[in-house]
Amino acid sequence: MSRDRIQIAGAEVAVVGGSIAGCATALAAHRAGAGRVTIYERTTGRLADRGVGLAVHNARYAELAAAGYLDAAMPWVQLTTRRWYVRDGSAPLGRQVGVLPFPFRSYCWGPLWQELRRRLPEDTAFRPGVRVAAVSDAEDGAVLHLDGGESVEAGEGGEGSGERQHVGAGRPTERFDLVIGADGYRSVVRDTAFPGVRPDYAGYLAWRGAVPADRLTELGFPGLPADPWAEEDCIYGVFPGGHVIIYRIPDGRGGRRANWVLYTAPPAGLDLGLDTPTSLPPGTLTDALYTHLAHVTDELLPPYWGGLMRLTPRQEVFIQPMYDFTAPRYTAGRLLLAGDAATVARPHTGAGAVKALQDAAALEAALHAVQERPDALAAYGAERGETGRTMVELGRRLGRFLVQDTPDWHTLGQAGVEAAWAAADGSGAFGGRELKS
Repeated sequence: MSRDRIQIAGAEVAVVGGSIAGCATALAAHRAGAGRVTIYERTTGRLADRGVGLAVHNARYAELAAAGYLDAAMPWVQLTTRRWYVRDGSAPLGRQVGVLPFPFRSYCWGPLWQELRRRLPEDTAFRPGVRVAAVSDAEDGAVLHLDGGESVEAGEGGEGSGERQHVGAGRPTERFDLVIGADGYRSVVRDTAFPGVRPDYAGYLAWRGAVPADRLTELGFPGLPADPWAEEDCIYGVFPGGHVIIYRIPDGRGGRRANWVLYTAPPAGLDLGLDTPTSLPPGTLTDALYTHLAHVTDELLPPYWGGLMRLTPRQEVFIQPMYDFTAPRYTAGRLLLAGDAATVARPHTGAGAVKALQDAAALEAALHAVQERPDALAAYGAERGETGRTMVELGRRLGRFLVQDTPDWHTLGQAGVEAAWAAADGSGAFGGRELKS
């Protein structure tokens, strides 16, 4: 990788992608001594308003807090217990078939992103609405080819960075010493480093939504208290061919939301064009998809949990098709990969945000070590690549167990649930691998 030619101290660094992985890796570059960091985020919307949930295993939280990427000031809810329910006639909650530990802290995506964003130095250039269309090699660096606006948001109003050029009537370009690809599963940086590496569609979808906790009283099932499940509980509602996960998250304003994620295949014969990586954002659900969601909530899940999901307005529900892949390496010359640009594991692993934050912590350590160890970034790529492959394989095993080849849940009791979970999580990596020092 010719690391001997890279001086991280004072280097101009570009981060492509401004979400959690982007802000975390930008922070890593700053802490390692980069001179100036520019973040390119293709969207113009308020990332802080994203209200979906995520969970971080307690042990992974401790590691990331020690590394300075998480702390107790970020709003969170402590979860302890995972309860598994099946539909049982008209019983509102269904029948509990098993209970497993669930030592996780839950977060809301938007407030967590906002806290990471606030930690960046004021001279960080954050450029929303600017799309990186391509990346190419330059002498001792890499060049970004840009589409989109020219607005710059650096701290509370700084300037952009990099060497700006306009080549004829083509796209504007900017050269950097190092480019970090944190631009998600459709990463242009990865496509430059490893052309042809694409996420594979797993054959099923994740429907997602959230409900303000104070709306749960609207469900009003006779015989149930207004709030029949403990704040520390994570609910698994299971049925043939899928399941829903429900847990509380902070709303960023001192309250709570019930976050839910439903995994199941789309209706048979419906062509959604999912072989090309895509998503269905809020407001784009077709009638057929919404009808299928209603079938699952009304016919396959216990009434209370299905009713909770139906409280989410149709225009707020969105869909993430399940994809997975991992890049051959996380490094290629002056290009580095992190987060979903490097590896996408199915969310069953409980480790999506964890892996992105771990990538940042590991990258910071590698950048610090480059001067003494020219192979430090290659070592970062090898170590994080191994972790990525482990999580992809775990996601596939859990996907088979929870969606694609589900057991007969009604015949499983506590011992059966414990045995089935242990077989699916054979590596013990649920919640993420330990962060290597």
